Amino acid sequence: MRSIRFIDLSKNYLNGTVNATLCETSPHIQVLNLASNKFTGEVSTTFGRCTSLQNLSLNVNSLSGSFPGGLLQLKDLRALHLEGNQFSGPLDARLGNLSNLVELDISSNRFSGNLPDIFGNLGKLEKFSAFTNKFNGHMPESLVNSPSLKILDLRNNTLDGPININCSAMIHLISLNLGSNNFHGPIPETFSSCHSLSILNLGKNKLGGEVPYNFKNLQALTFLSLSNTSISNISRALEILQHCKNLTTLILGINFQDEEMPGGVNLQFRNVKALVIPFCQLRGSIPLWLTNCKSLQLLDLSWNLLGGSIPLWLGNFKSLFYLDLSNNSFTGNIPKSLAELQTLVTNTVIPPEEIAPGIPLFKYREQGTGLQYTKIWSLPPTMDLSFNKLTGPILPSFGRLKGLHVLGLNNNGLSGPIPADLSGMSNLEALDLSHNKLSGEIPTSLVKLNFLSKFNVAYNQLSGEIPAGGQFMTFPYSSFQGNKNLCGGDYVSCRPVQAPVQSPSKEEMKIVGLPFEIGIATGFVLSVAISFMSGWVFSVAERTTSTSRFLCWR
Repeated sequence: MRSIRFIDLSKNYLNGTVNATLCETSPHIQVLNLASNKFTGEVSTTFGRCTSLQNLSLNVNSLSGSFPGGLLQLKDLRALHLEGNQFSGPLDARLGNLSNLVELDISSNRFSGNLPDIFGNLGKLEKFSAFTNKFNGHMPESLVNSPSLKILDLRNNTLDGPININCSAMIHLISLNLGSNNFHGPIPETFSSCHSLSILNLGKNKLGGEVPYNFKNLQALTFLSLSNTSISNISRALEILQHCKNLTTLILGINFQDEEMPGGVNLQFRNVKALVIPFCQLRGSIPLWLTNCKSLQLLDLSWNLLGGSIPLWLGNFKSLFYLDLSNNSFTGNIPKSLAELQTLVTNTVIPPEEIAPGIPLFKYREQGTGLQYTKIWSLPPTMDLSFNKLTGPILPSFGRLKGLHVLGLNNNGLSGPIPADLSGMSNLEALDLSHNKLSGEIPTSLVKLNFLSKFNVAYNQLSGEIPAGGQFMTFPYSSFQGNKNLCGGDYVSCRPVQAPVQSPSKEEMKIVGLPFEIGIATGFVLSVAISFMSGWVFSVAERTTSTSRFLCWR
């Protein structure tokens, strides 16, 4: 097959080592895709014979060893994908000889050491992805001044030093992801010169300070994460960021410790679709300026110190499908408007076009462990009001939320019965009503919830029989414990216990033993004596008959 140009064998179960002997018989191969197989070992040096190769994909295998030296001879190579393997050691500085590279992805490996200062020779490189490795030290000068780079992703390494991105030189930079490193110092004001910057993730670094005033000039910005960076002054941060008119996703969690949530209606985030500000210990109440966020689809204010009642206007958002207000101090009844969220009622949760591909969102559990979603919009439709001080009944109208997947009302002070109408939530996967003051029986209609995989009503005041059938056959004992009058299943049998029939003991048998015999004999003697004293005379025959009758009764 000497004329072959394109070979795609990806997503199979091919194994063994990777070599390029096929280039000997097909010397004109330009595209070779061996991704998502089961290849192991080191990459053969025979790849140096594939002189026509322009696009090579070896990603998502189990390849190991140092950076493949044979690839450094491929002068025409434009795209090289090695991500998702077990390559280790430093990055070979001879990579700078591949001057035609446009894409280089070495992420999710075990590369270590400093990034080599080679990017000045890679004048066509538009995408460099090296996240989830063991790189350390500062970013090299040639990298932070690269005029061709559009996408730079170095998250989840141990890089340090100040963030010295030169936006005046990196005029084409669209996406910058430096999250989960050890960068320190203030957030650079020079970011305001990155006029094309659309995605910026600086989360989980050691930055501190405040959001620079010049951030308001980032008019192309759509995604911003500054979570876990120890920044302060939430009022100033929101006042500045509201000027980023195209901002759709704003993540600011684990900052602003013990500050006051700014209220009022002056802030304008008209295009924000996802607002995430958890783990900040913020005081105050749910701010009124959220009413201006007409496009809001995801709101997470969990793990703060917010109080007061949950406002009625939260139910007015036409696109809201994810609401997390858990672990706060909200009081009062659950507003009826939450059962009227249009997207959840009509079951029309349609994820929009992904805003920031590849940037994960972490969702924390109660125990502090994290759940990672590869896309921010892959979060299930959720309403989590758990761990507050809410009182009153559970709304029967929640049954209208056909699009809801997760409902958490646990650890509140809710009372009254569990509404049978909850069976209307036909897509519900998780329902937690534990640690409340609920009473009555568990409605048998809940058996109709075919997708329910997690159910918890523990530590309430429920009674009666646990419904049988459907998903209820799979729930553990812990889902029902703490309800004294609840029975059924493997919990406590609902059938009355029959008292066992027992044989009389030896002591009980003594009532017809020796004491009884003495009593009878004494009675007989007294009777005869009284008879004689009263003048009654019996013949021998009569006395014999009487004695025989007595013995018969006995």
